[in-house]
Amino acid sequence: MSLSDRFSLRMLASLWVGLAMAAGGLAVWLWMASDAAWRGHLDRAYVAGLALADSLDNGSGLPEGIRLVQLRDAPALPPGWRQTVITLTGGGRPDLARGARLSLRIQSPDILYPVAEVQSLGGGSQAAGLASVARTMARFCSDPHLFVQQDAGPWLRVEGAAIWGCDAAPPDRRLWAGAAAVAALALLLGWVAEVSGAFAAFARALGDHRARTAALPEGGVEELRQTAQAVNAYVAQDRAALENRALVLSGVSHDLGTPATRLRLRSAMIEDADLRARLERDIDEMTAMIDGVLTYTRAEIGAEPFRDLSLTSLAEAVVADYQDVALPVTLQTAPPRPARAGTLFSRTTSRAAPDAQTMLMRGQPTALRRALSNLIDNALKYGREAVVRVGGDADELWLTVTDRGSVLTGDDMARLTGAFQRGENSGALPGVGLGLAIVSTIAAQHGGRLEFDQAPEGLEARMILSRQWA
Repeated sequence: MSLSDRFSLRMLASLWVGLAMAAGGLAVWLWMASDAAWRGHLDRAYVAGLALADSLDNGSGLPEGIRLVQLRDAPALPPGWRQTVITLTGGGRPDLARGARLSLRIQSPDILYPVAEVQSLGGGSQAAGLASVARTMARFCSDPHLFVQQDAGPWLRVEGAAIWGCDAAPPDRRLWAGAAAVAALALLLGWVAEVSGAFAAFARALGDHRARTAALPEGGVEELRQTAQAVNAYVAQDRAALENRALVLSGVSHDLGTPATRLRLRSAMIEDADLRARLERDIDEMTAMIDGVLTYTRAEIGAEPFRDLSLTSLAEAVVADYQDVALPVTLQTAPPRPARAGTLFSRTTSRAAPDAQTMLMRGQPTALRRALSNLIDNALKYGREAVVRVGGDADELWLTVTDRGSVLTGDDMARLTGAFQRGENSGALPGVGLGLAIVSTIAAQHGGRLEFDQAPEGLEARMILSRQWA
């Protein structure tokens, strides 16, 4: 269990903000302390250079940590070493000599020292120049050898490792300070990403089509867990209400079966044929209404499991049932349409469409049969015949039912997808106005939708389905 799973968002935010401030304060302290130590180290080297220059000019005592050794010959450059040569004059230029000329040789196994940083070149005193040289040597860790010569005098080796040697330099903790600040920032951003990712995952799960049938994950910070628990409780309550409604309607439908049967038997004994027909029509409408509401409620629940199926085979079976009773229903397989998908090198490209003979998908067979039957019934009710077509591409499949002679428009049919809505031309035709509502609900449960279009031969209803919705 992660830290986010144990505490609330408020507590974690306070903790991380406090840790970030502490890490920031530590980083600033390390940086400033290290910077102050380095400034003090370079200042000591500069002062030592000034004292060395005074000792060379006036014979005063050498500063602490520096010792002079007189050489018999000019200093030789060891193999592989680098040498920086500097000449210091009192006038600022070699041709304007004021006092003894001071020649410097800095030998290092690693680097050539930047001559431009010596302040006396271009102006200044020899003391300032020698102090600047000492400061520059103290700045870089190289353990150099410094040699000085006044005019044509002997070469002197200046031993000042205690001033400008690597061991004399203070530890530079500025890199550690920067690393601490970056690490604290990375940890804080990582925690923010974890929390925001948990909320994003919860939002995706909440928007998933299975949110009404599967429990949402109850993880993350306390506020997110409480939200997930509340949503799960609400979904469970809503689903229980739907199931109770279906159970009640199923019981009512069952209980009404016996009285309806008795009414039919008793109506058969009515001699008045017109009265008997009206009574039987009322009984049929009552039972149809109960069955329609029960079917609609079951479609809302969507409890039927998803399985692999062939939409073409399902449509063939449904159409065959209508053809067996000599109803004008025919099946036509629409040519497959290639899907469009983006690639790395182009915005869109064609992908292979599914085989027109298979049209495989994952769906609820019983629900899809009911939806297709409802579309065919509407086409036969408001038109003269029904033409069923099956089509699809790599992502979606669709069932199209076209009638002939219907006067309804696409807007009229879109309105009829609501519960208990009937067309103006329904007249005395049987029905309770739930057929298209059931089809629309089943299409939505398969990641699709119900559309209408005015075809040349009649009104076309198209139920679009996702191939891999569950």
